[in-house]
Amino acid sequence: MISEMLVKLYKLNFMVIEENLADVTHEDSLYQPPQAGNCLNWVMGHIVANRNLVMALVGDAPLLDEEEAGPYNRGSAPLTDERMSLPLEKLMDLFRDSQEKLVKRLQEMPEEELIAPVENGTRHEQLALLQFHEAYHAGQLGILRRLGGKPGAIT
Repeated sequence: MISEMLVKLYKLNFMVIEENLADVTHEDSLYQPPQAGNCLNWVMGHIVANRNLVMALVGDAPLLDEEEAGPYNRGSAPLTDERMSLPLEKLMDLFRDSQEKLVKRLQEMPEEELIAPVENGTRHEQLALLQFHEAYHAGQLGILRRLGGKPGAIT
């Protein structure tokens, strides 16, 4: 029951992110919003970097190494130098790959593993918290998409 709910929530995130980025190019992703904040590339990179934590909780390998994740970590400087960014296509490929692995692992994971204690709670509590964090940023992608001049993707 827990795994089904987590799968459903992560699939919703995946759908929202795919819709919001469907026709966004790497160049589009570097648009800096005028009133502070960060570009779409940073937000997507942040989602992928945080998937490292998700993948660790389900016993899978990280998506990005520390150097690649660095520019996308919380508190990092705004991503204004294209040379510091990863191509949006690469970020999306990593995200898609992680989604497939995550769903498969959650569907196979025994409930005892999901309710097992980990740092700061239980495994499923941490996975739910990280899902919420991801959903928050998935919504930001929709706003950044519109600020960059694209029509809203989700109606």
